[in-house]
Amino acid sequence: MKRSIEHVTRARIAVAASAAAVAATVWAVAALTGFGGDGHARSAQQNVSRPQGTADPGGPSGAGPTAQVPESIAHASEAGDRAVNITIDDGPDPTWTPKVLDVLARHRVTATFCMIGPQARAHPDLVKQVVAAGHRLCDHSVAHDTGMDKKPVAYQEQQILEAKKMIEDAAGGGARVEYYRAPGGAFTPDSRRIAAAHGMRPLGWNVDTKDFTNPGAAVIVDTFKNELANGPTVLFHDGGGDRRQTVQALDQVLDWLAEQGRPTGFPVRTAR
Repeated sequence: MKRSIEHVTRARIAVAASAAAVAATVWAVAALTGFGGDGHARSAQQNVSRPQGTADPGGPSGAGPTAQVPESIAHASEAGDRAVNITIDDGPDPTWTPKVLDVLARHRVTATFCMIGPQARAHPDLVKQVVAAGHRLCDHSVAHDTGMDKKPVAYQEQQILEAKKMIEDAAGGGARVEYYRAPGGAFTPDSRRIAAAHGMRPLGWNVDTKDFTNPGAAVIVDTFKNELANGPTVLFHDGGGDRRQTVQALDQVLDWLAEQGRPTGFPVRTAR
């Protein structure tokens, strides 16, 4: 009887050891292939630690390390259906960007600044001010070539990625460029793919205030009000010329939004 018990005990130990070996092998394979035991893919960066407060390079802020930035153009606001996304293009500019920042600060509103790479490189102090004030950064290419959609993919990639590096280098401190806006809206499937692969949500606009043509502050405000039904993302400029009308109109627009009880926010970076 004693020998029989010992035999059974040894057999159970052998089975347990075998099961442990199999489990270890499965775990190792999963770690190498990027698949978990439940059959679902895992991000290669899922367990990579990052400094506190920084976003995953391939995913949106606050969306988790495995979130993917969609290639589609953003058409919603993180702040909800009634929110308006203020976006500012073509800077930074040493004359007009500080004035735009003053207006936004006075209204306690944050915006998305779509910057030209060389402008950011020339004015890193302004890029840092934008980031310090809680605004977000957007890549608006190197040369603002509105014919990018007719150019080779390699050229599009160079325009997008070199500008991204210039802006992030100017910002310093681990700040990230979270969106890409094609000059003149000249997106292509390739440019959207390149941007998303590098953590930038393609960003268009729904309301073109036409402020770039300097039609007068009142006209800019009226255009904004008339087109707001088109969607939440509004286009203003802080670069490319005399932007005093933009500064005046932006102040009036933000007053009007407050009167209407309309919040402001950032464009979505997730699948919305």
